[in-house]
Formats: sequence, C-alpha cells, structure tokens
Amino acid sequence: MEAAGTQGSAPVLILYAGGTIGMRESERGLVPADDFAARLERAMSSIPPARQARLPRYTLWESSAPIDSSSATPADWSRLAEHIAAVHEQYAGFIVLHGTDTLAWCACSLAFQLQGLGKPVIVTGSQKPLEADDSDALGNIETALAFSATPGLSEVCVGFGGRLLRGTRARKWYTHDAIGFESPNWPPLGEMVEHVAVLYPSRCHQDRGAPRFELIPPQARSPIVRVPLWPGMQGEALERLIDDDAVTGVLLECWGSGNLPEDPTIIGVLAQASASGKTLVALSQCPVGGVRLGTYASGAHLVDLGVLAADDMTVEAAGSKLTHLKALSLSTDELRRRFLTPLAGESGAFTR
Repeated sequence: MEAAGTQGSAPVLILYAGGTIGMRESERGLVPADDFAARLERAMSSIPPARQARLPRYTLWESSAPIDSSSATPADWSRLAEHIAAVHEQYAGFIVLHGTDTLAWCACSLAFQLQGLGKPVIVTGSQKPLEADDSDALGNIETALAFSATPGLSEVCVGFGGRLLRGTRARKWYTHDAIGFESPNWPPLGEMVEHVAVLYPSRCHQDRGAPRFELIPPQARSPIVRVPLWPGMQGEALERLIDDDAVTGVLLECWGSGNLPEDPTIIGVLAQASASGKTLVALSQCPVGGVRLGTYASGAHLVDLGVLAADDMTVEAAGSKLTHLKALSLSTDELRRRFLTPLAGESGAFTR
C-alpha cells in the first residue's frame, strides 16, 4: 500500500514487524493484531493537511505474523535486514515499526548488518497502541517519516518521543513514559520542533562509500551470555553460566570503569574461559561513561586475561556487535580488531 505525503520522488518503505503500536486489547491483555495498513491510513488522515504535505510518500509492508518484541530474536532482525537489503535501491529510506522492549537491540543489529546503506533506517514503535486514548504511536510515526525525508541522514536511528537517537546508542529508559528512550553517551541527532524535523548534522555518523552489507542468515547461531557482577558473587556461579561449549562469547558487566572482585576463583574461571577460546567483553554497569580497564588494580586482571573493553557501548550495542562478529566466522585476531573498531558509531566519546 502506498499513501500519504508529497515529498520526494521515491517513497519510504515502512516495515510493520509488530509490537505495541499495532496491538489490540484481548481478554489476556494486549496481543498482536493484523490489518495494520487500513488502521494506519485512518490514523494518518487525522494529521492536518499542511503537516501531511511535508511528509514523504510511503509504502507499507506488513508482517503476516506480527511479533511481540519480548519474543523477538536475532533471526527476526536478520530477516528485516535481508528485506531492506533486497529492495534498498527502490526506496528513499526505511522505517521499522517494532515493539519497544527489544527495539534498541533491533536497531543495533540492523546497524551492523546494513553498514554503508547510505539511507536512513528509523526504528520506532509506541508505548500505547495506535488506537488507544492519548497514544504516542502516530506522533512517533510522524517523527520517523519526517526524518526519513531529511537530507544528510544515512544511519540507523531510533525515532521516539519527538527525538532522533543513534540506533547503536539508544536504550529503552522508561517503561511507560512517552519519551521511551535515552542515549546516555551520545546527544540526540535531531528533534521535532513544531512538527518540523530538525537534524544536527555534526552529530550524525558519516559512513561513506558503497554499501558493505554483512547480512547474517536467520539460522545462524552464535550463543553469547550476559553476566552482570553482583556483590558476593561466587566463582562457582560464574562457572555454571559460562562453562558450556555452546557459549562462544561472554558480556561481563563490571563495576565502574571495569572492576571485578579480587576473588581468585572468579579470576580463574575467566582465565579458563579465555584459554578455551571464548571471547570475553567487559562493559560497565554504569549507563553513563565507559570502561577503562586497568584504571584500578582490580581491573588489571581483565587486561592480563585479554578481555576486550567495550568502551562506552551500551549493552545492546556490545551484545549485538559480538553476536554479529561471531556469526561472521572471523579469525580471533580479526574479531578482536573489529570489535575494538567503531563500525556504526557505537563507541567513542562525543566531541563538539
């Protein structure tokens, strides 16, 4: 279905994958629903004509099996990336409608798979269904459409609550508030001002050159585990979590700038995991700032073990990046090099 707007020669493709934005009430609570095209068309008709005229034309692709994002997996995001890659020359940009619970994970996965796309991919959703009273859904769709037609934007973003955030920097921050997401280590790329999209180009990721798609087959398996440290953690508990041949990577959520307990059992378990070929990544449990391994003596053990520092990556970015690189079957040295190199603006301090 093609509808709405007058801007641009090529339409924007909206991919409705599922999520709260398209749900309806049931006896068991909100559930995925179909017929989203007609419902969206009715909602779009309520936008004043002058604002509609500023929006690009769009074509809607509707999933035959909308997902609840709490059940989303990397395989779902691989299929979305494949779809975008297959038709990328036909559209001016892309909007992915997705549930908020794992929306930031989706954005990160798409960013690593669609490197060099050269067009905006804006992932959005809503905290309330499209037809709900005081829903934020239509406002988020208008935000996504407005930015998808903005020159100078060519990265995967999250458009939510009137703001545009880098996809590899965004995190769901609020369970119910319409703002939804924050980007703790990178400023917003843009915002809606009186229903007009205002982009801040100096904050945008400038990825030039031909597309360098790295699509991951949906059937790919690259198991990683996420292990947050906690006070009093026992080495035996850590061993049970990571001592499995199927586990190939470990996200170790450390304290502060990259500290862990001075516990020889824990250090021994990590040493054994590293020696067995597992990729260990350290990131901070603090949402703002990043790890600096070796700042304290307790973190120096991680350096000795060859643990990779995630810098100021979010857990969504670090987890998605490690999963992505593992699926590419790279050599150990190449995986380490690429993990430590920013690929889609996911790490590195912001400087004005």
